[in-house]
Amino acid sequence: MAHRLNTNKQFMLGNGILAFAVIFVVVIFIYMSMRLQRDKQEERHFIETYTISLVKGFAGDSVSLFVNDSLIVNKVMPKEPYTVEVGRFAEQSALLIVDNKTEFVSTFDLSERGGTYQFEKEADGIKQLAK
Repeated sequence: MAHRLNTNKQFMLGNGILAFAVIFVVVIFIYMSMRLQRDKQEERHFIETYTISLVKGFAGDSVSLFVNDSLIVNKVMPKEPYTVEVGRFAEQSALLIVDNKTEFVSTFDLSERGGTYQFEKEADGIKQLAK
């Protein structure tokens, strides 16, 4: 008796192998894409700087300055104006000024282009002065 070919079985086996090959190629491309993005993020350096000036109302007060989650200054302000310069180190940055005596926190967004920021303390809180 002649040996017959089972074409349905061969067709399904070929489709299964092809499906696994496609999945394997997709996984390789996703892995390479993620690795390339991680390498880009590690190499990213920013040249912009922020100049932060505490102009009025801070003398003699204990103040902490944070950029994002990094502590920049934590001390009693000796004189006015007090200026500190900080390099940009993240995609988006925010400045937090904390009055250590009252634990009142004021938050300000910082530009992606860097810049000079001046602040004054009044009875109702800390305000940013116009540039």
